[in-house]
Amino acid sequence: MSVYTQLTDEQFSAFCQRFGVSFARAIPITQGIKNSNWFIQTADDVDGAHSYVFTLFEERPPADIEKMAVILNQLDGKLPVAAPLALTDFDESAASDTASCDKSYVIHYEGKAITLVPCLAGSHPQETTQAMCQDIGAALATLHETLQALQPSEEYGVPLYPWDEVRDREMKFMPGDEAKLMNDIWCSYSDLPLSALPQGLCHLDMFADNTLWNLSLNHSQKGEDRLTGLLDFTEVSVEHYVMDIAITINDFCTTWGDADQGELVNFDRRKMAAFLQGYESKRSLSRDEKRALPVMLAKAAVIFWLLRLNVIHYNRTEGRTGDNIMVKNPDLMKRLAAYHWAHVEKVQSTVFVLLDMQKDNQIVGVFSDIMQAEQARDSVGNDSDLIIQKHTLDQLS
Repeated sequence: MSVYTQLTDEQFSAFCQRFGVSFARAIPITQGIKNSNWFIQTADDVDGAHSYVFTLFEERPPADIEKMAVILNQLDGKLPVAAPLALTDFDESAASDTASCDKSYVIHYEGKAITLVPCLAGSHPQETTQAMCQDIGAALATLHETLQALQPSEEYGVPLYPWDEVRDREMKFMPGDEAKLMNDIWCSYSDLPLSALPQGLCHLDMFADNTLWNLSLNHSQKGEDRLTGLLDFTEVSVEHYVMDIAITINDFCTTWGDADQGELVNFDRRKMAAFLQGYESKRSLSRDEKRALPVMLAKAAVIFWLLRLNVIHYNRTEGRTGDNIMVKNPDLMKRLAAYHWAHVEKVQSTVFVLLDMQKDNQIVGVFSDIMQAEQARDSVGNDSDLIIQKHTLDQLS
């Protein structure tokens, strides 16, 4: 389980009291790789139920978490989010400059932040459907639109992580083909018209395990699975919306095989189409965003490939070991990056196709440049009905 800081029942009780909650029991939560999380049972909970989630943020400073509370309050009522409880003993006159001047939502403990939020109903999906992908697409667009009200957005988002530094460190130890893959994707991303792409506050970690659903027993009935919760807003930053879209698509539209299945990575383009349909029902994508999406999908996979390598590096350097440390396999994101990059290369690679018009445009040959195609056509003779058409490899496939 991913719990790095240990707390006693006496500490839990004292912390919960500051939020006006009567503590009975803390239950560790096994998901997550960055924070320590527990379900909190109160004195009023019965039959093993729990009413709140207690989070101790291992890395983010308390000021960032205060900003997160403002963001969640902005979304509350439009999306299923859990806004942090306010402290009942908050002294406004002694407060520092936080995102919310009349309330505080954070306990400071040994330089770390603690929050308590209500539990949301539902469960994490083990697999996604096209209908769920369409719903999460609409939810992400709503998030992007709603958070535009928080201006200037840079004051609410946390700084983006310096992934280029992690890339430079990790590429030194990679096999040549992996390093080339990462570098090629990074260079292609840098060549995008980034200044033309709309940006704003983005979630940047909308994986399926950061969502909750009221799951139906019959997945064949479209619309039966209802979105009941969006979780983990610690990474909210100012970024291009299409990057947030790519991050979410990569997880929701991919089936991740476990060790017994050879850890296969299967990306479903039909699910992606459903996601984009849902997204554009709330916010239309620009032409530049649509053109950038294939490269963004590859870059997003690279970022999470680096994230998982960084977690391994961090655990090693900090000496964090044992059964309570969960590390997701970075190779899965590497394989997804390779899949997306292969698609990008097909889109970017141009070929010249020689067609015979007398035989219903039957393909006579495919050539890498126009001169080769013209030479092949001319060798047949001037009386032939051969024509040359320009295509990308993805169009041919």
